[in-house]
Amino acid sequence: QVQLVESGGGLVQAGGSLTLSCAASGSIFSINAMGWYRQAPGKQRELVARITTGTTYADSVKGRFTISRDNAKNTVYLQMTSLKPEDTAVYYCNAGVALTSTPYSINTYWGQGTQVTVSS
Repeated sequence: QVQLVESGGGLVQAGGSLTLSCAASGSIFSINAMGWYRQAPGKQRELVARITTGTTYADSVKGRFTISRDNAKNTVYLQMTSLKPEDTAVYYCNAGVALTSTPYSINTYWGQGTQVTVSS
């Protein structure tokens, strides 16, 4: 099986920065896309950023957040700057993982979530 373990969440003042990390472990042949989603209370889970060979960002975080990955460590990072109270949410890591080369099929895995709270 595959596990995604997130770290780096916490409480920060508006305008501050945090960096989230997510490490994938287990029986991994390869990882396709990795990404970060978030879910605020009473709201649906939404995509924050995604990385394959390129990157995709939600409009609300463009210019403030940066996603990156270390393929050798099967780890994805989310550097968050200029944080706003509306960034407060539980942040979830997501990865598309192939367990074997044959057959090659992508399974989606989620981390347990890490809380980010931005105070005004």
